[in-house]
This record gives sequence, C-alpha cells and structure tokens, in this order.
Amino acid sequence: MYKLLKKQGCVRRGEFTTVHGVVQTPVFMNVGTLAAIKGAVSSVDLKNIGCQVELSNTYHLSLRPGDDVIRKLGGLHKFMNWDRPILTDSGGFQVFSLAQIRKIKEEGVYFSSHIDGRKIFMGPEESMRIQSNLASTIAMAFDECVKNPAPRDYVQKSVERTTRWLKRCKVEMNRLNSLPDTINKNQMLFGINQGGTYDDIRIEHAKIISDMNLDGYAIGGLAVGESSEEMYRIIEKVVPYLPQDKPIYLMGVGTPTNILEAVDRGVDFFDCVLPARNGRHSHVFTEHGQINLLNEKYKLDDSPIDSKCNCPTCRNYTKAYIRHLFKAKEMLAMRLCVIHNLYFYNNLMKEIRDAIDGNYFPMYKKEKIEQWNAKE
Repeated sequence: MYKLLKKQGCVRRGEFTTVHGVVQTPVFMNVGTLAAIKGAVSSVDLKNIGCQVELSNTYHLSLRPGDDVIRKLGGLHKFMNWDRPILTDSGGFQVFSLAQIRKIKEEGVYFSSHIDGRKIFMGPEESMRIQSNLASTIAMAFDECVKNPAPRDYVQKSVERTTRWLKRCKVEMNRLNSLPDTINKNQMLFGINQGGTYDDIRIEHAKIISDMNLDGYAIGGLAVGESSEEMYRIIEKVVPYLPQDKPIYLMGVGTPTNILEAVDRGVDFFDCVLPARNGRHSHVFTEHGQINLLNEKYKLDDSPIDSKCNCPTCRNYTKAYIRHLFKAKEMLAMRLCVIHNLYFYNNLMKEIRDAIDGNYFPMYKKEKIEQWNAKE
C-alpha cells in the first residue's frame, strides 16, 4: 500500500508498506542481479549503507542456481540473508537484450540461454511462476522492452501485446498467491508502461494499465537509446496518467542528475547498475561529480574519496590506498568503491526525502546539479 505523505508540484514523498517492511520514497533500489551486489558487497553491507530495497533478476536466477533451488531453500530473502523488500524484474529486458536468437510470439518468447545456448521459453505465466518461487516482495510484469528509436508500427503492436501479457500476469499471480504452498502469498505486481518515444502511445498505454488496479506502475523502455531530454519529456507526459495513489518506478535510471530530474517529475522508485559498475572500474561519485581514482594525481592523496561522506570507505581509507589496490588488482579496491557509490546513492535519496519534507527540494536540486557540474 502506498501512502502519499507530501506533494510539492509533481514531487512526491511517500511510504510504501509491504510484507517485508515499509519503504520510504523516493527510493533507490540496489541492484543485486544474481542475489549479490557485484563487487563483493554482502546483504549485511547493504544494511550498513542504508539500502531499503534490493533488486534481483528473474532471468539470471532462473538459470543459476535455478528458481526451483531457491524455492527449496526457502525463497530469495532466506537464501541471501536479506529481510527487507526485494523487487525482481520480469526477465523481459534480459530476454530482449542478451538473447542472440529469439522469436517473439503471442504465447511468449523463445530464445537461447546466453550461458550454454540451450533453448528456453518464457512468457507471462513462466515469469510469474519463477518470481513466485523466488518469493520476492514485488514482481514485475513480463513485457517487451523495445530499443529506441523504433518504428511506430512495431512499437504499437508491441505495446498491445505487452498489455495482453500484463493481463495474463495478473491472473497467474492471483492464482499463485492463492496456493497453500506459495512462500510469499502477499507478492505484489507492478505493471510496466511502454511505448518507445511516442507520446500518444505512451499515454494511451498508461490509461489502459491504470484501470487494472495493480500494486504499482513502472515506466520502462527508457535509457535504451534516447536522449535525456526525450526521457524527461516522456516522464512528464506519462506520470499524470498513472494512478497517483500507487508508486511510480522509472526502470534502469540512472545518473544522480537523472534521479533529481525524475523526482521533480513525480517518480518514486529507481534502480541502476551504474554506481556498482562504475565503482568496480575506479569511478566514484563525490559532491563535486565523478572522479577516476586511477588518475596519477591521487597517487599521494591521503584524503578520503569525499571528505563530507560518512560511508565506511571514506571513514577508513584514502584515495592513495584505494588507487594502489586497483593498480595491484586487489579485489578490495572494487569492494571499497562499490560500497562508497551505493552509500552515495542511498544517502542522496535520504537527502531528497529530507528536502521534500523541509519544503526546499527545488533549491536542493539546483545546488546539487551545480555542484556536480563544477570542476574540482
């Protein structure tokens, strides 16, 4: 259940109550694709850096170790030792982005595993069953993510099929939640708005799925080829047509600036691999924008990554030391940087919530973007 606590213009501050706890929104979900954050970051670490929601991937976990294995071990929460909310994406994005050979039909998608090439079929029912076995807090509907730009005719047909798939997802989830041996009988379902960069297709789809009374609504198919300006335009067009008493989730986005701009347009939930991926490659976020710790100028720098940051990395280690770890190819380098970056994102969301609560979000947004754009 979503409770709107405050609204300033389009900016929303809320609470989302789930069977695994209450989520304060706006929120950034930390991406643990295979039930782990890449970079040797544990579920215990996640709590220490303020993570509220962990996100895992249906497609990847169905292949390794297998959703049946996770079900036998008591579900994803027990498996990875995480007692807060988990969102699982439907696997749709991976099917369309990873599979080299795929065939889309009304029943679902036929494709080959990116691991061993074996033939796999996934449709709405299969996605729901896998996510039910994982027993996540929130399951995402199975949809087609179309790369931008795409021909209008193809996008229109794809959206219509995605709507039909969503209806099947809802029926199957209701069935699974009613079974006596289902681990999480309170699993929630979020629908996904698609439509490429076509405003009218997006708006019409938003209206249709809004009538389906789902637990939340996502805006999908963005950050896949279009410009930031196009993305912001689509968010502005779509959000007014989604239910205002349900959480709104912008999938796979993005940079700190993207997040501030999307919050300003009414978005509540975010996820992105960017902070962990960048951290593993020595790129870290600071109050003055990103820096690369491999830069020669940090060789003798005995200051923390960010002097104002309170993360475990900045409280204990210097830029010079972390740079040395990268040069020596020590795994600890990645771990320290991923922890810092995820803390940066989770703390950013806390500051955003505080700014909305304190009625100074517009000023906060302006100051932050100016800081990040300033040169060191």
